[in-house]
Formats: sequence, C-alpha cells, structure tokens
Amino acid sequence: MGTGVMIGAAIFALVGQVAELSGAWFPMAFLGGSIIAGFSSYAYVKMSNAYPSAGGIGMYLVKAYGKHTVTASSALLMAFAMIINQSLTARTFGSYTLQLFDVPQNTIWVPLLGVGLLVIIFLINLTGNKSIQKTSLIMAVIKIGGIIIFAIGALWAAEFSFGEAVPRELSGDYSISEYLGALALAVLAYAGFTTITNSGEEIKNPHKNVGRAIIISIGIATIVYLLVAFAVSSNLSVNNIIQAKDYALAEAARPSFGNAGLWFTVVIAIIATVSALLGNVFAVSRMTAMLTNMKLIPHSHLGMPGRVQKHMLVYITAIAIVLTLIFDLTRIASIGIIFYLVMDVIIQWGVLKNLSNEINASKTIIIIAIILDIIVLGSFLWVKVSSDLLVLLTSAGLICFIFVGEKIFLTKIR
Repeated sequence: MGTGVMIGAAIFALVGQVAELSGAWFPMAFLGGSIIAGFSSYAYVKMSNAYPSAGGIGMYLVKAYGKHTVTASSALLMAFAMIINQSLTARTFGSYTLQLFDVPQNTIWVPLLGVGLLVIIFLINLTGNKSIQKTSLIMAVIKIGGIIIFAIGALWAAEFSFGEAVPRELSGDYSISEYLGALALAVLAYAGFTTITNSGEEIKNPHKNVGRAIIISIGIATIVYLLVAFAVSSNLSVNNIIQAKDYALAEAARPSFGNAGLWFTVVIAIIATVSALLGNVFAVSRMTAMLTNMKLIPHSHLGMPGRVQKHMLVYITAIAIVLTLIFDLTRIASIGIIFYLVMDVIIQWGVLKNLSNEINASKTIIIIAIILDIIVLGSFLWVKVSSDLLVLLTSAGLICFIFVGEKIFLTKIR
C-alpha cells in the first residue's frame, strides 16, 4: 500500500513540477529526493520496529512528546498533508483522463472527475480493510508493471544513452534555490512511505516487517521514478515537459507510440491514481480515528452512526473535495510539501531529543535528516516568495490555525 501511494499521483503529476524548477536535471532531483527520504525514513523505521501500531505517526508523536499540543498539531499536519496528496491524486486522475478526449485542461471537468473519484474511493473504504488491501495489492502490481513497461519502451524507442541524458553542468537559467526547491517536490514523491507505519496491527512480525516494508517501498519507487524520468526526458524537451506538466507522461508517450502509447499511459495513470487514493484514505482514517479516541483532536458524530473511523472517512473526503475544487496541481503539491517537511522536522526532533537512546537510533543520521529537510524547505519557500505568495500565506495560515486550535481544544478538555 505504501508503494501504491508513492507511485501514484507522485510520478504522474510531479515530473513536470520538478522539471519546471530544475530543467534538464530533473531526473537527478528524483534521485536526490530518494536520498533525503532515505535519511528521513530512518527514524520511522526505528520507531516502527519499537512501537508498531495502527496509529503510526500519531503514536510515534505521542511517544516523542506525550499528549500535548505539539503531538496533536503535528499529527494533524501529517493528516492534512496526506489529504492534500489525495487532492493532488484526484486532479491528476482528471488531467490524465481528459487526454483521451478533445477537451482543454483548464476545463471544469478536471476537478469534477477528481471529485467523482474521491466519492468512489470513499464508498470502497466503507467496505472494510480486507477488500481495500486486496484491491491495493492487485492495482499496485498492475500499475508498477505498466509504468516499467512504459519507461523501458520509451527509453528503447528513443535510443536512450545515459551519458547523453545527464547534463554535464548546471544551467545558468536556474538558481541553486530552484534546484533545491525541486528536491523538496521530489521528496513529496516519496512521502507515501509514511502510510506503511499505520499497518502495525495487520502485518506479521511487525517489529521487523513494518521497517522492512518502508525500505523496500522507497527502493522500488526510486528505481521506477528514475526509469520514468529518463524516459520522459528522452522523448520531450524540457519546455514541452513544462507545458504538459500536469500530464507529462501521457505527452511523452506520443512521439514513440502514438495513440496506442497515449491510451496505455492514461489507463496506467488511472489505475495508479485509484490505487494511491485507496491506500491514502485508508491510512488517514486510521490515524485520525486513533487521535480522536486518544482525545487529541475534536470530534463530532453529526448524527452519523457507526465507528469513529467511518466518520473520519466522511470528514477526510469532504476536505479533499474542497481542495480539489479550489486549487490546481501546482498549488496542491506546494502546500503538501510544506506541511510534510514541517511535520517531518518535528518528528525527527522529537526522536532525537527524547527517544534516540530508547530505540537505539543514530543521532548523527537523524541530525542529517533534519538539516536536509530544513535546507530544501527553506529553498522551496524562497522560490515561492517570488512566484506564488498565496501558497505561503495559505500554508502559514493553516499551520497557525491547527496549532492555535489544538491549544484551545486541549486546554478546554483538561
């Protein structure tokens, strides 16, 4: 499921976004993102080995900070980052689906198709855990196989040469902050590994296998991302990639394979986005239900029957629908990476300060993870100051709202 969340909207939507900030170096940005995600994942692996549970990140924050405002607010940041990822996935579904029809990308059909998919995923999640896990497994196998076929076929058709594909020097058209900002977006492509932390109750021998699943998922995603990035760069110029940034893989299939390649890529994109949403919605509902039961976040039944997790599915889907209707892909991805990196720094710091000795974790690795997060986040924010100030204001406003709201809520119930 973690691999399914990663290799979903991430590779289909973010190739163009990353290329816009790094030019011809965008395939290397995905490799850099993998390295940063690898350092970040170390703390999650150690925490998963020590405290496997259905609560995942929410439980890790409780272990690191106790039941306080930082814990609840950071857990909500992660939840919102994952919900934002759902909106990214939903709009990606709309963008790729419309490639089969003669319809412009700025049409209302992009968000409407995304909303329709979110409703379907909501209904599937109501059926229970087993059907979700089986469906996610089947879709993950199909989409990963399909993406690899696309990548290898596109590389072969373009007579790919690794020596020619990697630029010899940085382009003067891009600043260092833009390259580092591209790394931040690439990190978002790997953020799905965090959903694996919610599987501690289902996985056999969770003290070992949750951590192993995280490592394996990041490894698979790295290989697939590099194959796809080089396939796209071999078939399209950087300018063409940027122009088609919301559906770059579909556009890259046209030169070598024509309409057949387009249809194949779009079908795989549809399967990938559906699979990613299934795993993402399932994981967020589990984590937020646990936070509700621990009285760390407010909750109202609103007259709905059934378990808290079912209620959380309603709230999660409603928020994702609003985001899908309001923001475009670029802004959704930008807000998502800001939330994720802020949350990750908080988790890493909590592990470093309070748990590193208890879980036998290397402080050096955790410090490197924090430094890398801060560097790429700072660079990304610097880029957005001049290019899209609304993203920064929206992100800052939501983060402040979450922390202040949680402080008020926790003060009232104590």
